[in-house]
Amino acid sequence: MAFGLKKRGPSTFERAADGSMTLIEHFRELRTRLFRASLAVVVGLVVGFWLADPVFLLLKRPYCRLPDTTDALGQCQDLLALAPTTGFVLKLKLALWLGLIIGGPVWLYQLWAFIAPGLHRHERKWAYVFVAIAAPLFAAGGVLAYLVVDKGLGFLMESGVGGLSNQFEVTAYIGFVTNMILLFGVAFEFPLILLMLNFTGVASARRLLSWWRVVIFVSFAFAAIATPDPGPFGMTLLATALSLLYFVAVGVAFINDKRRGRGRELYSDVADDEVSPLDLSVEPVGAAGGVEASAPIGAPEPVAAPAPIERRYDDMT
Repeated sequence: MAFGLKKRGPSTFERAADGSMTLIEHFRELRTRLFRASLAVVVGLVVGFWLADPVFLLLKRPYCRLPDTTDALGQCQDLLALAPTTGFVLKLKLALWLGLIIGGPVWLYQLWAFIAPGLHRHERKWAYVFVAIAAPLFAAGGVLAYLVVDKGLGFLMESGVGGLSNQFEVTAYIGFVTNMILLFGVAFEFPLILLMLNFTGVASARRLLSWWRVVIFVSFAFAAIATPDPGPFGMTLLATALSLLYFVAVGVAFINDKRRGRGRELYSDVADDEVSPLDLSVEPVGAAGGVEASAPIGAPEPVAAPAPIERRYDDMT
């Protein structure tokens, strides 16, 4: 007895890539992926609500290193809450941040699965590489921001006017630390922008290297504005890290140009405003040969007489 195998049809990804999905099906797919992404964030929010207290203690540690923030037993004093709902709202905010991080692989995949069918194969390959590099860079920026806050708070308190208490309002303090982590994490994505310019052919590695003076100046200017303390420690640390990442990105761009053979084109040694060399040598022109006579054209064949109407159509037409 023979059993027939049911033939599988094209997947959703294949149908979206070849354009055979209708507009309604695209909306249904978007609704499904948004639901899955939201469900992942909700699950991460539940887990983040349980982890909010340890994360709060970790963010509070730079504050506890300040002078006059510990009692006689060496325990750190509590931060100040100005409203009854401050603690609960702050815990929800921390849980939401943790939920976005914990559910990140799921909602990022859903976003990628909806966008990827519209990209070419090589574009999808490089997108995987950029996403794999972006996450560690953002994490490195967050760690650096935590170190800068840890060292910068002491300088800020010592440089301010005297006679002030070091007890901070909890919402302002946690917002200050999280904003610094977000700002430094986004700043560390700067090398990816340079690599995207190089990999798409917009700027060569030599062009990127020619910007080194501007990049270093902008890095120090950005670090002077972004770091909380006006001292040299945080600004120098952030500017040095950005400059180092810039030179690493330029090195990767040189490797990519060498792999693709850029710089060995026909006019690679000619400047943009230089006229290309022209061959102005004169060659003698010889006498033209004779023109042969063309063969005579034959007479056309007679056209057959048209058939009667009743013979050109059948009884159905």
